[in-house]
Amino acid sequence: MTNLIIIGHRGASGYRPEHTLAAYELAIKMGADYIEPDLVSTKDGVLVARHENALAIFNPDSTLNTTDTSTDVYLRPEFGDRKTTKVIDGRSITGWFTEDFTLAELKTLRAIERIPTIRPQNTEYNGLFEIPTFQEIINLAKQQSSSLGRTIGIYPETKHPTYFDSIGLPMEQRLVEILDTNGYVDEAAPVFIQSFEVSNLQKLNQLTDVCLVQLINNNGQPYDFQVNGDVRQYSDLIRTKGLAEISTYANGIGVHKNLVIPRDRQSKLLTPTTLVNDAHEAGLVVHTWTFRNEDVFLPKNLQGKPQEEYKIFYQLGVDGVFSDNPDTAFTMRSS
Repeated sequence: MTNLIIIGHRGASGYRPEHTLAAYELAIKMGADYIEPDLVSTKDGVLVARHENALAIFNPDSTLNTTDTSTDVYLRPEFGDRKTTKVIDGRSITGWFTEDFTLAELKTLRAIERIPTIRPQNTEYNGLFEIPTFQEIINLAKQQSSSLGRTIGIYPETKHPTYFDSIGLPMEQRLVEILDTNGYVDEAAPVFIQSFEVSNLQKLNQLTDVCLVQLINNNGQPYDFQVNGDVRQYSDLIRTKGLAEISTYANGIGVHKNLVIPRDRQSKLLTPTTLVNDAHEAGLVVHTWTFRNEDVFLPKNLQGKPQEEYKIFYQLGVDGVFSDNPDTAFTMRSS
């Protein structure tokens, strides 16, 4: 199982506010092989790490949506006039957005725990950490690689690429330029670029030789399919024909766990699907998401036993796991 990689999902986000240098550094110390930043753009075209381009979101009743708010921007009166309503990937959202801030302005904000009701212990770190740029995350990975004597990879995700393209802030060229500048130029480089969209990855395949991963959800369809009138769903992408097509532009798939092992109506694990073997036969690696220790995320029959979930998926032959708790993932890989 030594070839299986552990991906620090937004860092060690079970222990620190996600997408902060502190979360990434802790993930590395806990044994993560790769750290995963979701990338969005600032107004001045700098790629930064946030789960969404929305920095803070309000519900329709004007209360704060605490499960989608990752910064303290809503507490900053100087940015009160930036609050607006936009349609992002077909969803109407009211809040503050990265593309309306310069990097200098974003750097004045501070990260907060995005799911405080589930991870109240992480709220003690609210207000301590900046929003990191992609370059700062690369710098951290390289510094830690040198310090620890093992290679720390990066696993960036392009968030909402069709949307950012539509507002004149396309991501692909800038992402590749940063990778090229830092020496990530081919499949041997410790990097995977991931996306839930397809055309985004196909474009990247023309711009770079680094490894690409098609993300696949357990419902819905890629947003670029919706925009282009393509009726295919994510479920079509994991059929034989879909996997064969993915193999023409990507090196792997990053799939929702339920596509590997479905759950019943009581959220108990059912019989595994053939997806891991099917993808391997198509020449694709399989990385699964997202592993978390809290009972609210675990299958009903494994609550209180997150280690058992890793064991089951590891035995199925997956090639990597995205984890909010890299220490647990590492311990089970080593067991």
